[in-house]
Amino acid sequence: MTRALFAALFATASLTMPAAAKTAFDGVWLFDKAPPTPGVTMMEVKSKGAKIEGRVTTLWYGPVEMMNPRIEDGKLLFEARNINDRDHLTRKWSVSLKDGKPHLEGQIWESAIAIDGYRGTAKDARARAFRFTALPPLGQPIPSKLAATPPMGWSSWNKFAEHIDDKTVRAMADAMVSSGLRDAGYTYINIDDGWQGKRDASGVLQPNEKFPDMKALTDYVHAKGLKIGIYSSQGPRTCAGYEGSYGHVAQDAKSFADWGFDYLKYDLCSGEWFYADADTVKRSYHEMGAALQATGREMIYSLCEYGRFDVGSWGRDVGGQLWRTTGDITDDYETMAKIGFDKNGNAAYAGPHGWNDPDMLEIGNGGMSADEYRTHMTLWAMSAAPLMMGHDLRETDAATLAMLTNRRVIAIDQDARGVQGKAVRKQGPLEVWAKPLADGRVALALFNRSTEAATMAVTAADAGLSSITQVEDQWSGATATALPTSYAVPARGAVLVVVKGQ
Repeated sequence: MTRALFAALFATASLTMPAAAKTAFDGVWLFDKAPPTPGVTMMEVKSKGAKIEGRVTTLWYGPVEMMNPRIEDGKLLFEARNINDRDHLTRKWSVSLKDGKPHLEGQIWESAIAIDGYRGTAKDARARAFRFTALPPLGQPIPSKLAATPPMGWSSWNKFAEHIDDKTVRAMADAMVSSGLRDAGYTYINIDDGWQGKRDASGVLQPNEKFPDMKALTDYVHAKGLKIGIYSSQGPRTCAGYEGSYGHVAQDAKSFADWGFDYLKYDLCSGEWFYADADTVKRSYHEMGAALQATGREMIYSLCEYGRFDVGSWGRDVGGQLWRTTGDITDDYETMAKIGFDKNGNAAYAGPHGWNDPDMLEIGNGGMSADEYRTHMTLWAMSAAPLMMGHDLRETDAATLAMLTNRRVIAIDQDARGVQGKAVRKQGPLEVWAKPLADGRVALALFNRSTEAATMAVTAADAGLSSITQVEDQWSGATATALPTSYAVPARGAVLVVVKGQ
């Protein structure tokens, strides 16, 4: 059924007149106290003969169409499309009536709904109707010469989630400078989800009370010799439930530019309901990429759609300089390793001005051991991954700081050749990776993914060479003229060397 036909069916006066209803469930029903995720606001039901049609309107996903609606044992039962859950492509919903008031139960993704409502009118339905926005056709590839090397900086999400504010962002900028992290190459201070307020009468998005003056904030960060980033979603709601850019893409891009931002992370949250296939996802990202370009301000564009639809093959075309290859990282070895080893994107897509992004660093947050964090840093450097720290910079201890500012390791990540390293040899939980560098040397990483220490050998052939004349340990700085017979690699640890030879 088309949206126009559906709207026409619901425009009839009989929809809101209980006396003319074909079933007790026919009409408009309102919900004022629904949880914000997915933000149910209304249910509309219409029957004609034995056929029932209906939908539930939400703030996150707009109208959720009822599938196979029927009345059984005095309840209205239906299925609804479910997202992000391959094991449950649909979910069961039900509506019961008590004293003429509906009780609605159901689930979408991680959101379980069990709410009570009341009868509304046609006027209410018009007021709460979701307003669709047309998605432009896919435009021409958007040229970009930003991010010659993977971006480096800090993002608020891993440590603070949506509990971020102006004061904390300024403190992170201060700590970035005082700690020496800025001088080591970390230049971006990125505000993730949680800054958004409401739109004004013209549709311009305002920051919430935690961010009283965005332009003053960006000026402060810029004065520190740093750059600053912001976050949005192409859906009606962001992952934390704040206002997204749906229907306001060009307006939001202009606001970001006017405020002085240098980076945008654009998340698919709630947009995945509207943009569920490769065509619409590409078009929605291109829409914002073109809008950013139209502002005239250079902004790094970070695509966050979790690696769907082979994003590395088209990320550059929509204006992106980096694109997530996976879901969110968490501060534990198992998740980090699965992402870094197995979900780090197609190496063929990575290179200057376009990078596979396995998500932010967790180093410093305390959930892993020193050896596990060293594997984390080594793996991201070998993968030419963006290095976005995610801990409280004010609480960086000496060991964490040494790990994050190791210039030899950073140089591998930032190498001008831009090659994403990959495994050249695997034996059970033991892996040897190689990454050719711009100066003709080769970085070799030895990873032990087991829970027991291991002895690992590495050869010139692993680096694509016939002989080795120089070896430099990237963590210790020690040098030698030949590879040792073997390396002792701690459980869940790593060794990182750069070799020179023929």
